[in-house]
Amino acid sequence: MDSGGVAGGGLVPLQAQGGVDLAFFLMMGAIFAIFYFLVIRPQQKQQREREAFLRTAARGDEVVTQGGIHGRVSAVEGDVLEVEVARVRGEKVKLRISLSRIDQLTKAGASGAPEAEA
Repeated sequence: MDSGGVAGGGLVPLQAQGGVDLAFFLMMGAIFAIFYFLVIRPQQKQQREREAFLRTAARGDEVVTQGGIHGRVSAVEGDVLEVEVARVRGEKVKLRISLSRIDQLTKAGASGAPEAEA
């Protein structure tokens, strides 16, 4: 008795081995392109705009750090801001904060809500 394999009547269909369908690669490429143009590219553009805005920080601007510290910019040295956060017995308390750690920046003389938020 034959159990019905390939030699016993062809009950098992033959399939191509190791072949990769071109349609699969086209579909994956299309999904990546859609993801890139709808998610990655707009996020990169927004990040560049945010960095450019933060680089305009100047003396007198109000800032809020990612840690929630509020203060006023007293000096800018490259990528580091010197921020006045308080006065103790007439002395100014200043912190040096990396520009990348600034969460909000309100330009001096601007009223209302902060102009940049993360």
